[in-house]
Amino acid sequence: MKLLSIGNSFSVDAQRWLHTLAVENGIDLQTGNLYIGGCSLETHWKNIEANAADYVYYVNGEGEGRPMSIAEALALDTWDVVTLQQASHFSGEWQTYEPYLTDIANVVRTAQPQARLYFHQTWAYEVDSTHEGFVTYHNDQDEMFRRILDASAMAVKNIDAQVLPVGTVVQALREQLPEFDYPNGGVSLNRDGFHLSLDYGRFAAAATWLYTLFRRPIAVDGMAQHGFDTALLEKIVVIVKSIVNSR
Repeated sequence: MKLLSIGNSFSVDAQRWLHTLAVENGIDLQTGNLYIGGCSLETHWKNIEANAADYVYYVNGEGEGRPMSIAEALALDTWDVVTLQQASHFSGEWQTYEPYLTDIANVVRTAQPQARLYFHQTWAYEVDSTHEGFVTYHNDQDEMFRRILDASAMAVKNIDAQVLPVGTVVQALREQLPEFDYPNGGVSLNRDGFHLSLDYGRFAAAATWLYTLFRRPIAVDGMAQHGFDTALLEKIVVIVKSIVNSR
């Protein structure tokens, strides 16, 4: 499978361990990611209109460091899956999605008619996040999460896509695993209040993408070589499977 993300730093987070985890599970998955930090759907659309080569292109979770446009990336290969997402600070503000989301989806479908579209549902910020966009949600993680759920549900309906429910998984991990109950002494799944932690946060996103795309059991033993506690990874995978299977 070949997957392209039109994203930002949150798709960088999601893809960091995705190829590695696929390899560990004997899955042939090649990924590309178009990165501009904090890039919104509106900016993606403006870049399409201008054919702006303003993106850093990542391959299998690693940045190549060369500039690229959306049109160039779409023409690089025959993509099986293309993912779209909103900038994190706008993720719970539905009014910021359209008409850009539908316009971008139409461009993707014209360029890659065989590709399946997925919408990457991002996550609410940590409870003590200092991100300036958190004030939109009254600095309330629960409110931000609820609004992300609502907006992502409308997004997938509008463009006839499937959801990658990373935001739901992250919130479930916070609420169900004491290891990630940050307000009560657990480890935060965010490294700076909004991006995912480099280890378990990013792994949770990768596992969510992999299981959503392939619906195959996820083995984690091979991740020990990267410094992970595989017993904790197993707990994460159980929650990922439960959430994805409930949809």
